[in-house]
Amino acid sequence: MQETTLKTFIPKGKDIHSKWWVVDADGLRLGRMATRVATLLRGKHRPIYTPHLDMGDFVIVVNARKVALTGAKLDKKSYFSHSTYPGGSHFLAMRLAMEKKPEWVVRKTIWGMLPHNRLGRKLIKKLKVYAGPDHPHTAQQPEVLNI
Repeated sequence: MQETTLKTFIPKGKDIHSKWWVVDADGLRLGRMATRVATLLRGKHRPIYTPHLDMGDFVIVVNARKVALTGAKLDKKSYFSHSTYPGGSHFLAMRLAMEKKPEWVVRKTIWGMLPHNRLGRKLIKKLKVYAGPDHPHTAQQPEVLNI
């Protein structure tokens, strides 16, 4: 009796082709947009997805200033950081963060959906976020992603 073994397909470098996508965040909900962008960055939309490899695409998010938040998140949500010194805790309100640095809010939301290891640090570099409608990546000919 002869046994058949199945071989696991591991994509090589020639099998992985990265594309560029541009996402207009104007009026989109922050969390819903972030999950779609994280999926693209991770490469989960590809049939040859492999969890331990960088299979993802480059994503450009424009109009981060106009992203929508539901409920009372704008007033109640805050970001916490600590300086590692006694009494060094800092809280940043979502309303103030959206006024001062909306790119940071979008990037932090998407970073929370990526793996927190070497792969995640590599993937987050493929994300480009801009507060306004313009971006300097027209030479890469990004495709528009409708969410």
